[in-house]
Amino acid sequence: MNIADQQKPGRVARRRQRNHETLIKAGQDVMAEKGIDAATMQEIADRADLGAGTVYSYFKSKDDLAIAVLERLMHDLATRIEKVTDTFGDPGQVYAYGVYKVIETATGDLRWKQLLSRSEVIADAMYRQMGPFAIRDLENATRAGRFRVEDAMLTFKMATYAIVGVALAVTTGQMPDSVIDESIVGILCMTGIGRDEAIELASRERPPLPA
Repeated sequence: MNIADQQKPGRVARRRQRNHETLIKAGQDVMAEKGIDAATMQEIADRADLGAGTVYSYFKSKDDLAIAVLERLMHDLATRIEKVTDTFGDPGQVYAYGVYKVIETATGDLRWKQLLSRSEVIADAMYRQMGPFAIRDLENATRAGRFRVEDAMLTFKMATYAIVGVALAVTTGQMPDSVIDESIVGILCMTGIGRDEAIELASRERPPLPA
């Protein structure tokens, strides 16, 4: 047996990986239709064509599965944002567009909205899944002279909590939707630019995301 064959996952590992992916996909579909609160593990197991007990061998609770679903959605959103922003010539606009689309999704997608109260969990998931994209964008904009960021990781870490806080306030009715534009300006000011620059960036055209 050669080294490549030795490194291939075994049959059991492959089956577990398939089941894990199938459950996340089923959870994503059921939660999109009914929301996290109304979805049941039995429905998700049925959609995945797996036994209900099997679900709990992969996820301890519905919340654990919901977070895994949300992490997948976050990563998918980041790649969709990237497809649009790859056409931008201004690296500052790349980051600004991403911030807007994340807030828009967090306040509009039922699966995000129902987990926003767990702010620390959601902010951490956002940092892990979207951080590699956002941190790269912050560094690119800083190198281009558009931003003045000393620590891109810290800047985005703070931004994740700001995004979750604003989204939670809007979705619970504590603040009107109109606060979103102002919050984007505030988050952009974390990059070291002035308010006027932030307003100009935040007001740029926002092309729709690909499906």
